[in-house]
Amino acid sequence: MAPDGAPHGGASGRALHPTLHTRACALFGIEVPIVQTGMGWVSGARLTAATANAGGLGILASATMTYPQLVAAVREVKERAPGKPFGVNLRADQPDIAERLDLLVAEGVTVASFAQAPSKDVIRRLKDDGIITMPTIGAKRHAEKVAEWGVDAVIAQGAEGGGHTGSVPTSLLLPQVVDTVDIPVIGAGGFHDGRGLVAALAWGAAGIAMGTRFLLTAESTVPEIIKRIYLGKTVNDTVVTKAIDGYPQRVIRTELVDDLEKASALTRFPKALKNALEFRKLTGTSFRDLVREGLAMKQHQEITWSQLAMAANAPMLIKATMVDGKPEVGILPTGQGIGVIDDLPSVADLLDRVVAEAESTLKRLGA
Repeated sequence: MAPDGAPHGGASGRALHPTLHTRACALFGIEVPIVQTGMGWVSGARLTAATANAGGLGILASATMTYPQLVAAVREVKERAPGKPFGVNLRADQPDIAERLDLLVAEGVTVASFAQAPSKDVIRRLKDDGIITMPTIGAKRHAEKVAEWGVDAVIAQGAEGGGHTGSVPTSLLLPQVVDTVDIPVIGAGGFHDGRGLVAALAWGAAGIAMGTRFLLTAESTVPEIIKRIYLGKTVNDTVVTKAIDGYPQRVIRTELVDDLEKASALTRFPKALKNALEFRKLTGTSFRDLVREGLAMKQHQEITWSQLAMAANAPMLIKATMVDGKPEVGILPTGQGIGVIDDLPSVADLLDRVVAEAESTLKRLGA
């Protein structure tokens, strides 16, 4: 219940079941405990603002943006969703990370999320400036580490999740993490409806994060031809592969992915290096900064030069599908929940539907 005893308002302005007002809602200042993840090339200003206006937490994906593009995107979200909280997903090893953090502070962004754990210095800087820090983790020990460093919340993503993912199923990872840390835990990996939201709350989570489900909405700028490919797939049409950038990544199984899996590191390297240099031009990164960023990645992540080139190549393979609409030359990151998604609702309709189903489920359970 709200402080004055009135029911909480949902995305559609109606009263919400009090169970759905969680620690995440209080921490982020949102109406419903649903997070739209920061998917590269997908989570732009339009999708992020639509999520914010619908009562959830939208997160801009900035790793594929130049700094000027990020400035414009942040301001567009604020124009489209005035006064609404939202987040920005960052890469802590970017050469201009300090400048990006300054931007978040100056623009009053609510949340900084990270696909990998940020450093203690970054966490401290964000904390000092009142910005909520929320990394994504895939193992209990990672949750323990970042909680000790002072993050405010974590997204615990199980193996069903799309893109880079771990090996522990959500149903096992989420309770483990909840039992380990005392900060809000957001469940991710396979969530797509209200029943999943209630399940996550039952495991002790403070909400859910969804990627693929938001990718397949009306406000997502992903080309229609790509969305139709997603809608035509089943839960068995995905694969977790290391052939893209050296790390486990869940994607739709395609001929390109099969070819990458069959290729040797030696044959993959030249093409990966070429695409890495193209990505450098696209994002405005100087060659000096690219080398410096690569050295930092190599030092902190202990990866080979071949893996490094592949990691820099991956964004171009994703752009080929998510921006250019060319599935034959790109990859399609996805969660395993793809097989149970069959429509393209507006973000507002999606959140209202998830909330309504969650409330119906809670009623059925006698909660």
